[in-house]
Amino acid sequence: MNSELFAIKQIQLTDLNAYEKSKIFSEVNNLIKVRSKYVVHYYDSWSYREYLYIQMELCSQSLTKIIEIKAQVFKRQIGVPMNSIEYLISCQIFQQLLESVQYLHELNPQIIHRDLKPDNILIARDVRNGRFVKLCDFGLATVHDKRVNYRTTRKHTADIGDLRYQAPEISQGKKYGHKSDIYSLALIGAELFAMDLFTLNCDRPCDYSETTPILNDRVHKLQTTLMAMISHPLWDNRPECSEVLGKYTGWSINKDLILFDSQYES
Repeated sequence: MNSELFAIKQIQLTDLNAYEKSKIFSEVNNLIKVRSKYVVHYYDSWSYREYLYIQMELCSQSLTKIIEIKAQVFKRQIGVPMNSIEYLISCQIFQQLLESVQYLHELNPQIIHRDLKPDNILIARDVRNGRFVKLCDFGLATVHDKRVNYRTTRKHTADIGDLRYQAPEISQGKKYGHKSDIYSLALIGAELFAMDLFTLNCDRPCDYSETTPILNDRVHKLQTTLMAMISHPLWDNRPECSEVLGKYTGWSINKDLILFDSQYES
């Protein structure tokens, strides 16, 4: 007998209107299309009476929970800078999140998620080959034909995702492309690193931490990168995921540098 555990998503179809049903079936179709280590694995779906059941990979928790408990785990008060280990772990999570969205954007045809938020980013229960971040909830995801959408005034439909993470061009009903996901990633990154992008002044940076000075230059580079990711109204100026990842060594910290952190010197 197979002892593998699964997650079963149960949806009562009689409670849904026509649009909500189409969103659910869109999610199933997109999960079938996108089978990858970057996405929660889809196994099967079936209907029984008034319910639809979707069998998926079981994950341990969402990024929402990680963000909620991270400061407590590291015994950090709200508003106090991270130590180097918490910053390292945050960098690793954000790196994998960028890689996951990069995968969608480099598909042919390209997929725009359109509803990126911490609730839709899961942490794998079984870590394989070092990968633990998985994307889920593709109900609003859309296939993006760059030949059409960049060369004409045609717009994707502006279905409502979570407004807290939604790019302005979507909420304003304007033309948009895959870089609306980049805007969402920046806001998620800001939460992960406990930053407020809308009060930052990258032209006059302050030292991030007096107790962990090795983070100061890296945090400033991260802040500058996140600010570029929320560029508006020229949303096409936002960097690609691959460009942000290309600067990873500049804004991240590796394990070797932690050895030089004064907090951990014996």
